[in-house]
Amino acid sequence: MPDASTVFGLPAEKGRWGLVALGLLINLCLGSIYSWSVFVAPLAAHFTEALGREVTAGEVLLPFSVFLAFFAIAMPLAGKYIERYGPRMVTMVGGVLTGLGWLLASTATSVEALYVVYGVIGGLGVGIAYGAPVAVAARWFPDRRGLAVGLALLGFGFSAFVTANAAGALIAAYGVMPTFRIFGAVFIAVLLLAALPLRFPPAGWRPAGWSPPPPGVGTAPVCECDRRAMLRTGTFYGLFACYFIGCLAGLTAISIAKPVGTEIAGVDAGLATLLVGFFAVFNGLGRPGFGTLADRITPQKTAMLTFALIATASVLIWLAPGVPAYVVAFAVLWGSLGGWLAIAPAATASYFGTCDYPRCYGVVFLAYGAGAIAGPQLAGFVREATGTYLGVFPLVAALAAVGFVAAWLLMRPAATVPAASEEGAGKPTLSR
Repeated sequence: MPDASTVFGLPAEKGRWGLVALGLLINLCLGSIYSWSVFVAPLAAHFTEALGREVTAGEVLLPFSVFLAFFAIAMPLAGKYIERYGPRMVTMVGGVLTGLGWLLASTATSVEALYVVYGVIGGLGVGIAYGAPVAVAARWFPDRRGLAVGLALLGFGFSAFVTANAAGALIAAYGVMPTFRIFGAVFIAVLLLAALPLRFPPAGWRPAGWSPPPPGVGTAPVCECDRRAMLRTGTFYGLFACYFIGCLAGLTAISIAKPVGTEIAGVDAGLATLLVGFFAVFNGLGRPGFGTLADRITPQKTAMLTFALIATASVLIWLAPGVPAYVVAFAVLWGSLGGWLAIAPAATASYFGTCDYPRCYGVVFLAYGAGAIAGPQLAGFVREATGTYLGVFPLVAALAAVGFVAAWLLMRPAATVPAASEEGAGKPTLSR
């Protein structure tokens, strides 16, 4: 086994935490999309004035969905390039595109233009950069993978705590389009600098004094497999379905957090903006919190817990709309989404190994993109059809019940079986 390298001039066991901190900073920038609900009303007003026509809730929410959809599409495509060119280069390319998307958004003269310059370019940038710090954390922390991945992703969920309040202040001072421009310039500078130290550990490296645990439920993969083998397992489809439902619920809540506060809970616009930042704390803490639970009680049981929480929160705000229910329900929904963004990568590594991790998790992450499209558009449809967002929540509760059953039946470690074809001869494949 190669000698352990140093990281930031420290023994790797200590210095590797610096790489997690950089992952947190990178994701703080990438996760600025979660402050989108702060932009909804100013953008609607801006485009109504610029276009001379009413802009619907669905139209203003669509850039959010397009951004997250292209984010998810780029994830599996970028996986092989993380392995080929390394996490530093991939993060730098993604960082430039992310900032460029925000910069170009400031020049959009129509809602449709915003879909392309912000949704497509910015979304692709985040999708390219996002997987790199996750993969770095997973490689450097075989002993505490759920915690490390959760901490690296903490910045993505925590981002709205910083960016929502910053966006609110900048929009009030300069307007919505200059705010896009300021965000873009800052993101390019920060992401390029933060990417420079990123790297993988030497092949075969493991923390001093640590040995892989024996195979067991939720503790270690039965065998390492590639993306093709993963796709032949029922475990993958169970994980994908659960991830989709968890993301749909959380991204719906994120996309409508501010308007639900003002329209249903009756809070004023300024307080609603502050509460978006408050919810972001739960979204951020959900990553290390649920990631640690996934390490301790298995990803399956952690997934079932999130669905119970999502269903309870949705029923609460549906039956008792008001400020207390709004605050509690949205804190839980944002926190559960953060949890899924740690549960899913940790489950992918736990069930399928790390030899082809970026590409495997890239496919699993498509569930996030599907949830990003379905959730906000469902919310927009309900709002336009009924005049209120309240009807969204019983639908989310029903989907959470489906997710609970899917996790119970399907989110289990795959078992090794003999290869079924000559192509797989000599290699273990996985199935349920």
